This record gives sequence, structure tokens and C-alpha cells, in this order.
Amino acid sequence: MSEVKTRAERIALKVRRKQRLVRVALGEEKADVVLKNADYVNVFSGTIEHGDIAVANGLVVGMADHYDGLMEVDVSGKIVAPGFIDAHIHLESSLVSPTSFARAVLPHGTTTVITDPHEIANVCGMGGIDYMMAATENLPLDVHFMLPSCVPAMAFEENGATLTWRDINAYFDHPRVLGLAEMMNYPGVMMGDRATMEKIVVSQAHHKKIDGHAPGLSGKALNAYMSAGVYSDHECDTIDNALEKLRKGQFIMIRDGTAAQNLEALMPLLTEQYAHRCMFCTDDKHPSDLLEKGHIDYIAREAINKYGVDPIIAVKAACHHASRYFLLNNRGAIAPGYLADFAVIDNFKDFNVEMVFKKGVLYWNNGELRDFEAPKIEEYLDKRAHDTFHLPVLSPADFANTRLRCVVGMVPGQAGVPGLVPGEIIPTDNGYADHVDLEKDILKIAVVERHKGTHHIGLGYIQGYGLKSGAVATSISHDSHNIIVVGTNSADMA
Repeated sequence: MSEVKTRAERIALKVRRKQRLVRVALGEEKADVVLKNADYVNVFSGTIEHGDIAVANGLVVGMADHYDGLMEVDVSGKIVAPGFIDAHIHLESSLVSPTSFARAVLPHGTTTVITDPHEIANVCGMGGIDYMMAATENLPLDVHFMLPSCVPAMAFEENGATLTWRDINAYFDHPRVLGLAEMMNYPGVMMGDRATMEKIVVSQAHHKKIDGHAPGLSGKALNAYMSAGVYSDHECDTIDNALEKLRKGQFIMIRDGTAAQNLEALMPLLTEQYAHRCMFCTDDKHPSDLLEKGHIDYIAREAINKYGVDPIIAVKAACHHASRYFLLNNRGAIAPGYLADFAVIDNFKDFNVEMVFKKGVLYWNNGELRDFEAPKIEEYLDKRAHDTFHLPVLSPADFANTRLRCVVGMVPGQAGVPGLVPGEIIPTDNGYADHVDLEKDILKIAVVERHKGTHHIGLGYIQGYGLKSGAVATSISHDSHNIIVVGTNSADMA
């Protein structure tokens, strides 16, 4: 009886809330918040409308000539857009905690992100997913998840964990999980690899989305990839590849982040003919870029000002199209019954975000961010996410040329030289080298296994990094996140 009573009470509470929404929408009761004299983007008609926007219980209840509110904000002369959505990002790649990330992107109008905890899962396995879910709970930024599909990314990777379909299956029932994240192992899909197919099948069994990751995939290979159930891609770097994928039915996530910027190449998609199948994402976005340039607002600003994209199309790609693709049916628009997530900008030309509302609460107001607490994380999860390095102290001898593995047909001591390309992920093949040559910008590079203390070290050379002395090391190294060291000499690398 107590369960029935509790359920009845919950229903009664929801009914009272619905009744209040109706009264406020009818103008019979004051709204919680009213944006007065708003020029707002109507993503359904593709027009700018004018009126008061009324908010109650965190939802838009109506737009009309006049509403009264307990709190009224005059937005005359501004443009109100729906809160922006990043369709694909790895929060870990921002190099800060999810709370700090939220504090960085809220001022730029981002109110929802779709994250793939692929990076932390490759280090910590299921503990990494659990940590990210806990660290994003109840933030004033809605964080939805796509479950990592490739842990490890490749069979030969030396990463920190392995996730099978059984490991990720239980997460599909979580209300913030939307599907299976970028299926990077497209060769596995085309070969019918059982473990790869199992993850796709289990995601489809839960009626969830499956995102893609297939740079350059074309023709029958693309047909095979899509036939398995992959219906989006964020790896297009040429308009021809993007158009082929779009014409075959994939949704295109136009990526412009820190590691890869594809907006310029894919700008022709942002037209009436194609834009409804496109959305914006950043994939990886570092702190300096977030602070100096912005987030999704930066992509929209660049699209409008630099490439002449219609502002309404840019705004829809920044919010509405992602909400439709991920079936987030209560956001991505300013309409009755939708979340009161707003980005108030000065104008389309400058595209400066002046105010941001999240579920009707004003979080960013002309340079001031409303404070909020970080979610509480259980101690064991916090330790699991931060105690991840297991390797011995290294010496210059570990980076000596004598440790270079000789490949069949190659001169002993030689190694291939990948060339870095600014703004791109895929390197060029710059031949071979057997020593550091600063004049030619050829440096030594090493990958050091850091998860299980194997003392495995891979050595080679790299061109285009620009380092003139010393060495640089990072454990942020997709996708296994072993330590990558680039240097001019073995001592500094050690």
C-alpha cells in the first residue's frame, strides 16, 4: 500500500505542476521568468519572431505579446537563441574537471553536451565511466553519454582496460545514455568481427543511436559500415566525402575543435539543401581555446562571419539538429513545453553571448557567472580516476637509437617519419630517418606504456613539431593514453 501511495503522490505532484504550466501559459498566473521584448529564433519556421517568452518550472510555457513574471528580463535589441548543443565531445580532452568545463562553456551559451568517455575508459575501464557520470550529475549543463565502443581502440593497443558488450550493456538503461559512441573500428565492422558486432547489436536492442568514426571511408566499404547500423560521422575533412556520406543517409557532425578544424572544408553543407542533416561538434577542445575563442558559439560565429552562412541555419546546426538526431525532444527550440535553455546574443554579426539561462535560471549575465557546486564523488571513484600511472623511472638508455626495432627491409637504426599537419589528425609519410636533425625539424618520438609497468617503449622520429631544444611529454595521447615523448635528445626525454 505504501508503494501505491507513494506512486499516487508522485503522480499528484506532477499533475499539480502541469496544471500550473497551463495557468501560466494562459496568463492566469505569473511566470517564474519572462524575457520581455524578445527577438527569438524560431527553428521551425526559420524566422525571427518577436514577443515575451514565459518560463515556469524550468520550461517555456508560451510566447506572446505580453506575459507577467515574478522575474522580468528586458532583452530588447538582443537575439534569443536556444541553448547550444555539442553533438560529440570527450570531456576528458578539455583537461579539466567536468565542473570546470561547465564553468567554461556556460558563458558561451552551451547548455547540453553529448560526451563519449572513451579516453578515460581506455585508462580506467568501467571505473572511468562511473567517475564521469558521477562528476556530471546535476550540473547546470546537461551531460548525456554515448558509451565507448572501442576499449581498446585497436586489438594491439596497450591500454588500461578492455570493455566487452557485457560491460557496457548495463549502462544503456541509464537515463543520460543515448547510445554507442563513435565506432572507430570500421575495419572490424567490415570484417564482421564478432566483438565489434556484439556492441552494435546490443545498442540496437536498446533502441539507441550508434555514432560513426570513419575518415575517408567510401564506396562499398561505406555501404557495409552503414549497413551494420552506423548513421553519423564527425571525421569528414573533405566536402566530397561528407556529401557521399550525407547522400547515403548519414548525419554529418561538422567538427571544429582544437585538434581538428573541418568547418572551412565542410562549409558548403550549411545550405538549405543539406544543413538539416548537419550539426556542430568540437570532439576535443582545450582550455585555451575555450577561454580565448569559445565553444559552439565560436563555430556559429565563424560560419556566419567568415563563410557567409545564413544565421538561422548556423543557429539550427548549433542546437536544433543535434536535439532531433539524439531524440532530445524537449530542447533545441524555443517553444511551449521545451526546456528554458537560452543563449542571448548581442547580434548575429558579433555573436557575443551576453546572457545564458539554464532551465529558466540565469547563469551568465554580462560577465558574471552564477556559482554552483561540484558534484560529490565517492572516494573510491576519485582515487580510481587519479591513480593511473604504473611505470618505472626511465633513463637516457631507454631512448637510445640501439633500441629502435628494425623493420624488415629497412636499414638498421632507421624509422619511418610521420609529418604533422596543422589542424588535422592524419599525418603525412615523410620517409625515413636515423637521427635527430633540428634543421629539418626531425625529432625523436617515443611511446611509453604507463598502465601496467611493462617497460614497453616504442621509438621513432617525427617531423613538423617545431621543438628546438629539450623535450615535451604528455599522457593525453589518444586512444590508449600511454605517454608520448618528443625531444631533441635522449637525456631530456628521460
